[in-house]
Amino acid sequence: MNPDLSRLQPYPFERLAELTSDIQPPRSLTPIVLSIGEPKHATPAFIMEEVITHLHGLSQYPTTRGVAPLREAIAAWLMSRFRLPAGSINPDRHVLPVNGTREALFAFAQCLIDRSSDPVVVMPNPFYQIYEGAALLGGAQPWFLNTTAASHFLPNFDTVPDAVWSRCQLLYLCSPGNPTGAVLDLPGLQALLELADRHDFVIASDECYSEIYPDESSPPPGLLQAAAAMGREDYRRCLVFHSLSKRSNAPGLRSGFVAGDARLIGEFLRYRTYHGCAMPPATQAASTRAWQDEAHVVHNRTLYREKFSAVLEILRPVLELTTPAGGFYLWPETPIDDCDFARGLLAQHNVTVLPGSYLSRTAHGANPGKNRVRMALVAPLEDCVEAAQRIKSYIVSL
Repeated sequence: MNPDLSRLQPYPFERLAELTSDIQPPRSLTPIVLSIGEPKHATPAFIMEEVITHLHGLSQYPTTRGVAPLREAIAAWLMSRFRLPAGSINPDRHVLPVNGTREALFAFAQCLIDRSSDPVVVMPNPFYQIYEGAALLGGAQPWFLNTTAASHFLPNFDTVPDAVWSRCQLLYLCSPGNPTGAVLDLPGLQALLELADRHDFVIASDECYSEIYPDESSPPPGLLQAAAAMGREDYRRCLVFHSLSKRSNAPGLRSGFVAGDARLIGEFLRYRTYHGCAMPPATQAASTRAWQDEAHVVHNRTLYREKFSAVLEILRPVLELTTPAGGFYLWPETPIDDCDFARGLLAQHNVTVLPGSYLSRTAHGANPGKNRVRMALVAPLEDCVEAAQRIKSYIVSL
């Protein structure tokens, strides 16, 4: 077996299941799950109809590169959404459809990392655990950048020693952040690009929460947008990862894309050709339509705004909370240990949240997720309101 498999840590939900295995929640209360970031809003009907309409495509092998209409729809969406120069995203050179960002974020590390040179992969802490697993199985050492309230939950790249940068081959970025919701602004992204040039590493920007934000007039910026504003229309060292899971409430479609540096896209395409992970034709057809439509995305944001407004009104008297700049998570500090908080809330009120320490690693003397929990406001409005009322009751009783 691959010896690096032994370096993998249990997934957060495995740890949560073990933590709560002996708990019998009150049967009189309907369970409400806020621990998993799985959208529960309805998948738009037109997306489902496109899948059904194109099932005849099952008789054909799909290509790894994907069909031209899908790549063209993605390129057009990128240029429109992030105000990129017209024609700067070539559908044939800068775009690659993938079966969801999770597998692509993992696979790209296996494609990129040169394990012969003592590599390091830098990532935020807390983080999406795929980043760590990808680094470990790629033969690299993860280096964690703690994000705390003191840094406004953003990574402080100035704290990374030059000795780490000199070994860094890949940096994972997540903006809006999971679980913090923090957004890196354009100057911050541009400073990171200058660091990448200076130390010769690639930036993999996980932007799968970019389409969930509170202010319609202020969408979160993206890495390609920052590059274009610097005149870097070749998008060198930049790859962005986007998904329809959160944007279009279609996690089961397993559809996303990678875009950016044409050289990196070309090498990743070659890797994926051997990897054997082409997107099914019906999924490609549905994805094309999804990237071409914004009305359902605007409606989706309205639903999240309603939930944040209602939940924050209930919880602010007992928790210090603000509306996140992006994403659908709350990341509050708990009055007691985060694991004890999660156990007690489930045992007394049948509400499941994820301990923050399960999303982080102890690094540089601290675990930035300790005494915090992640609450995913993915359930329907009435369930989120009910959950907030139960959480408030639980905190008052402590």
